[in-house]
Amino acid sequence: MSTVPKRFEILLVPEHVEDRGDASVEDSAVRSAVVEVTGRQGSSGYPRYEGHGIVAEIDPETRTVEALLVDGRELDYGLTALIRHAPGQ
Repeated sequence: MSTVPKRFEILLVPEHVEDRGDASVEDSAVRSAVVEVTGRQGSSGYPRYEGHGIVAEIDPETRTVEALLVDGRELDYGLTALIRHAPGQ
C-alpha cells in the first residue's frame, strides 16, 4: 500500500519564457506554495491538498496535478503547475 505524502510544493511557472538566462524552472516560478493533505478526496478521486490560497488534487504516484484552484479560480492560461516534495519532507 502506498502512502500519501503529507505536503508538496506547487510552483506556477509560465509555459514559455523567451530567455530564462541561467535561471532554473523553479527560479522562473511566478508563485509557489506549500500545500498539505486535507484527508479528503477531490472530485478527481485523488487526495486534496490545500495551502496559501491553492487547492489541488494530486496523484501521489505520478506527482501529477489533476485539478487546481488558485485563490478560488482556475489557473490562468499560459501557466503550468509543477510539483515537488516540500522542503523538510
